[in-house]
Amino acid sequence: MSEHIRRLKRELKFRGKIIDFYQDTMEIDGDHTVVWDFISHKGAAAVVPVTEDGKILMVRQYRNALERYTLEIPAGALDTADEPGIVCASRELEEETGFRCDELEWLITLRTTVAFCNEKIEVFVARNLIPSSQHLDEDEFIDLKAYSLDELKEKIFTGEIEDSKTVASLMAYAVKYGKEDAGNPGVRTKNTGE
Repeated sequence: MSEHIRRLKRELKFRGKIIDFYQDTMEIDGDHTVVWDFISHKGAAAVVPVTEDGKILMVRQYRNALERYTLEIPAGALDTADEPGIVCASRELEEETGFRCDELEWLITLRTTVAFCNEKIEVFVARNLIPSSQHLDEDEFIDLKAYSLDELKEKIFTGEIEDSKTVASLMAYAVKYGKEDAGNPGVRTKNTGE
């Protein structure tokens, strides 16, 4: 295993709206060099919005990279690299779903593609949703629908949901909140070991 790796040079090859693409010249163990691709991303935030009856609000939107519609949790890029994830998640919740929430709870932090990109997505849970109005960006066309957690897990295992942030976030939510009190879907029950 190589113990000594250092960057000799980073060259910007393309600056985009969302990402910047670089090529890094790396020295390995002091005796040879390699070129690695690096994509710089300012970061993002996402939210699992839970309705009063325990369903999860999902957005259906067209994704150019896949040339099709996808089903995802609400999410979006940070306005600046130092914007707190919770601020971005709150904004995206209202923009994409038409609901807001006074208190978001951190769920998980994701690194989407560690081999070549530094993108970090902080994911939050939103409960006690307050009706507001959608404020979609000019390039966003979103359909909103509520699903039970079981319906969403089925969509993951049949391949209908493939988006990694959505899969990871829903499964983290299922692990953390999977045993909810049927009479009060928004409240966790204690694990008794039974």
